[in-house]
Amino acid sequence: MLIVGLNGSPNENGNTKFLLNTVMEQASTLGAKTRILEAGELLSSAKHAFCKACSNPCSGACYKGTKLEEAFETLKKADAIVLGTPVYFGTVSAQIKAFFDKTRKLRVEKAFYNKVGAGVTVAASKYGGQETTMKALHDIMLVHGMIVVADGFGQDDCGHHGVCSQRPAQNDEFAIKRARILAKRLVEVCGWRK
Repeated sequence: MLIVGLNGSPNENGNTKFLLNTVMEQASTLGAKTRILEAGELLSSAKHAFCKACSNPCSGACYKGTKLEEAFETLKKADAIVLGTPVYFGTVSAQIKAFFDKTRKLRVEKAFYNKVGAGVTVAASKYGGQETTMKALHDIMLVHGMIVVADGFGQDDCGHHGVCSQRPAQNDEFAIKRARILAKRLVEVCGWRK
């Protein structure tokens, strides 16, 4: 079982990465292989960081032979993908949005269809747009036909929309607990699909 996190923060070692690491560490203890990809770094390897819709349908020419193409291959192999983003103006970061704008070819291929997906978000304040941002992550996953799960698990509770934190995430005990529960749910649902 492979669970891949996608860090959509421009800060590769910040609050979003902390939450993704928490999910991945728990999933690893449950037997999953894990990996985290950095959206910003991957986008910078493409010919253009932002989709220009240069062909329709998308040919993937702008990222052919790049780290971004390698990341797409990794994501195709994943059983689950955890999207992580800070909250920017009540929604996802430019990095996570640009990353998924580049997945038009993958959508046509149905590369993420029925793949398990979940999200983690972090904002500066307690009610800083985490849930609207989580909904945007859910929309991205649903457009790809993914199976969206939240941070609930049978032995714990039904959960909410996903892991929502206030920075600094390492001090948000509730979010840390939810990240660990999310990992259990991901492993459970991925196991059902095997």
